[in-house]
Order: sequence, then structure tokens, then C-alpha cells
Amino acid sequence: MKHFLPLIAIVCLFAVTLQAQNTIDKQGRKQGHWIKVDKDGSKIFEGDFKDGHEVGTFRYYYPDGTLRILNEFDADGKRCRHEAYDEKGRKVATGFYNQKNRDGEWRLYAEDGRLVKIANYRMGIREGQQVIFNADGDTAEVSNWLDNRRHGRWWKRIGKQGYITGIYKHGGLEGDVKEYNDQQQMVSHGQYRNGMRHGFYRYYEDGVLSVDETWNEDNMESRKIRIMTPEAQMISMYEIAYLMPKGSKKVLLYTIDGRSIDTYEPTDNLYYRLGNTHFFMANKKQRVMVSNDCVRGIIKNGEDGATYLDLDPKPNFRIYPDEDCIKAVEAVQREGLEGLQEE
Repeated sequence: MKHFLPLIAIVCLFAVTLQAQNTIDKQGRKQGHWIKVDKDGSKIFEGDFKDGHEVGTFRYYYPDGTLRILNEFDADGKRCRHEAYDEKGRKVATGFYNQKNRDGEWRLYAEDGRLVKIANYRMGIREGQQVIFNADGDTAEVSNWLDNRRHGRWWKRIGKQGYITGIYKHGGLEGDVKEYNDQQQMVSHGQYRNGMRHGFYRYYEDGVLSVDETWNEDNMESRKIRIMTPEAQMISMYEIAYLMPKGSKKVLLYTIDGRSIDTYEPTDNLYYRLGNTHFFMANKKQRVMVSNDCVRGIIKNGEDGATYLDLDPKPNFRIYPDEDCIKAVEAVQREGLEGLQEE
């Protein structure tokens, strides 16, 4: 029993000490030095109050006693310098608070201590320049902010030396947006209005125009692609009906009005420019592409007993779809019939 008396005395003394420290005046304001602990006795924070507000240094802790937050308050308690740490004691953020609002420059850090972001705030609102850094420590993105929205010049790294740049207005892109590759060749150049593509949007390969689009409030009105014939030319995507490879470096292109054009370049180059919004692969093995507008359905057990696409305009050859193509066309047909029944 005698052995427990000193321990009890220490606990009582600690409780009396905390009571003496954690003082509240007659106006209900915290005064003097405070230490707050949880139900297990682990320290939550420690610091000084004056007339109910924090002054000087405040420290907040994880349950194991590791420092979580270090705040350095001004004399009036309105503004403080803030440092935050993870459970392993690594710094994760520094910045300033003004009346509990982020205010001024803030810096965020990775686990290895690397700086990953610098952002600026005005009384809790993101305002000013923001810079993001990549794993190599190089600048990855620079943007400007106003009222919590991007506003002003914007720049973002693409690859090692490439980048895309433009201007934001109240959260939406406005005007010209340009992208360059690592060799500083233009990759794309487009126009925006109120955050939507509006005007021309052009893509380049090795500095040469390959796709030329026209947009109206995020709706594409036209698209021309470059095709390599004896002389390179631009042709509207909507003029093309079918594309049939003839070897690895030649594609026979059929137009809606019945013309056929020999192109001379790798198949995938041409297919990349077309994209998959208006065209689909009818036969992956044979690499045959068809315009969505030309498909009317599937003909099964036709004249030669085979399954082929019902097309309009009808070409002077047959396109034999693979299983994926058949399933996709049948799914579209079912949706169309269901839509008619609902009407």
C-alpha cells in the first residue's frame, strides 16, 4: 500500500497543476498556459491564451506524442504561422492563417521533403499564383487564381520539355490554347470561349497540319484530316465512307459520293486522325474502318451464306464484320427499336 501513495500523490499533483494552468476568467475567457489531454492522458495541445485568444507558440500532438502542428501566433492572436507534420515527424505543409483563414503563401511537401506545391490565399480564398512541381523538382504547372477559380495565364508541362499554355477567365479557358512537344514543335492550336471550344482547333504532326476542326460552343461542326496521296490534301471526315488497308503502308479510301482514293502512309497514322467518334473498326484483323453514318444493319446468311454489313451507299465489295462489330451494331439497333416503341 505504501508503494501506491507516491503514485497517487503524483497524479493528484498533476491534476492540481492542470487545474492551475487551464484558467478561465470571470468573463469565460481562457487565460495563461493551457495543456489539454484526452481521456487516456495523451497531450492534445499546449500553449498560452490571453483574453480568450492564442498567443505565442501552440503545439498540437498525435496520440503518441509526435508533434502534429506548430502555430506561432501574433500578439493579438489573429494571425499565425503554421507548420504541419505527419505521424513520422515529416513536414507536410507551411503557411499562414488570418482569423482561422488561410492567408498568404502556402507550401506543401511530399514524404521525402520535396516541395510539391506553392499556393496563395486571401482570407481563405485562393488568389494569386499557384505552382506545382513534379517528382524531379521541375515546374509542372503554373496557374493564376481569383475567387477560387483559375484566372489569368496558365502553363502546364507536357513530357520533358513540351508544354501547353493559355489564359483562363473566371474558371474557363478563353482565347488561344497552344501545345508544343519536347522538340518545341506545335502539337495543337485551338480557340476557346467561356471555357468551351469555339472556333478552330488544329493538330499537327512533325509541325505539319494534320487535323483541322471547327467548333461552336463545344460542338464540332467540321473536321478535315490530311491524307497522303501523290500530293497531300485535306478532306472532310464526313466525306469518307470506308477505309480498306492494302498492305501496311497503303489505305484505299472510299467517299460517300463513290470515289476511291489511294493513300500512302501507315494505316494507324490515318486512323489516329480519324478517331473513334465517327468511325469504328468493322474488322480488327483486317483493319477495316466504317463511318457510323453508313451502317444500316447486319445481313446474315446472305447470297454467299456469309454475314456482312448492310451499308449505304452500297460499295462494290462486301465488308465482313467480326464478332465485336456484330454485337455493337445489334446493340445499336435494339436501342433504336426500344426508342421507337417508347414514342
